[in-house]
Amino acid sequence: MLKDRSAIVGVGCTAFAKNLAESELELACGAIKAALDDAGIAPREVDAVASFTQEETPEFEIARNLGFGELHAFSQVAHGGGAICGAVGQAAVAVAAGVARTAVVWRARKRGDPSKRQWAAVRARVSDHWKWSRPHGLLRPVDEVAVLARRYMHEYGLTREQLASVALTQRAYANANPGALMRGRPLDLESYMAGRMISDPLCIFDNCLESDGAAAIVLTSTERARDLCRPPVLIHAFSQGMSRQHQLMSDYHGADPLRSSSWATAANLWRQSDIGPDGLDVAQIYDAFSPMVLFCLEAYGVCARGEAGAFAAAGELGPGGRLPTNTSGGSLSEVYLHGANLLVEAVRQLRGEAATQIEGARACLVATCDSTPNGALILRR
Repeated sequence: MLKDRSAIVGVGCTAFAKNLAESELELACGAIKAALDDAGIAPREVDAVASFTQEETPEFEIARNLGFGELHAFSQVAHGGGAICGAVGQAAVAVAAGVARTAVVWRARKRGDPSKRQWAAVRARVSDHWKWSRPHGLLRPVDEVAVLARRYMHEYGLTREQLASVALTQRAYANANPGALMRGRPLDLESYMAGRMISDPLCIFDNCLESDGAAAIVLTSTERARDLCRPPVLIHAFSQGMSRQHQLMSDYHGADPLRSSSWATAANLWRQSDIGPDGLDVAQIYDAFSPMVLFCLEAYGVCARGEAGAFAAAGELGPGGRLPTNTSGGSLSEVYLHGANLLVEAVRQLRGEAATQIEGARACLVATCDSTPNGALILRR
């Protein structure tokens, strides 16, 4: 059984910026070394790694450059923003099963370079699954999520003012976070409503940042974690999920376009967990686009269907709210690292050392991209 048998014992990040001079390999090594130093673990003790299929630096380059020991487990997880919890969960399974003793998970990105963006080279002719959306003008992920957001507005009466609550709350968190790219750049409703439209109904403030950086975490067994220098954060439950009829980023052809893979992930996650939605103190929810936060609040049972907009507008995502969410500023206002920064923030919250610390935080949901096959974790002190 996985429950509470492995723990996160170290986290590390590079600086975040619009453009950084370092290569993705250099960024990855910097973040991993910082995480190992945070844990008090020597690189030679690492015997497992997990990363993204979209990671451009292979694990052997990481292992050679940092001086890892012999590796006994290594895996990669697909689907971009849906991957970080899967990578952590698979590493945790290896540790809990005794296959490996110490694992590292990382994500490094040079997204400030336009050529690194997935839609930068859309072909004139497509023959894969994109043929169902690209010819209709849905060229970017934001276009696909915008269609779902508009459908949600039609079904449940969500307003742009309610949707704005996600971006405004996360910008307020970022303003108090020294490492956030949007520190010192406040955002109000008037500015949000006047923001440049990117793909109706999503304006520029509903979109993640284009940024460079890296983040990493270190895992080991709970038993070993007790002897290390940092308070362990236990991996209480883990699941990945892909719904029936799923089509990447655009579930328009399924029976219920608003019932994403997050619903499959959530049901299996709660099945394993002693902590339910009402027992959460904080959440870190993937937010490449602001509607994803609302979709996940409902999929994970925090709100009933159609209620997430009112929940956010009532201030429930902010400090003192029912479920403080994306407390570092998230992908909208801290940095965009395919959600890896959200996991680092979850650990810092549960350690009691976050820049925007939520008092008494003991249990955290980390959920990844609602629009792709995805994963989630319940972390606890």
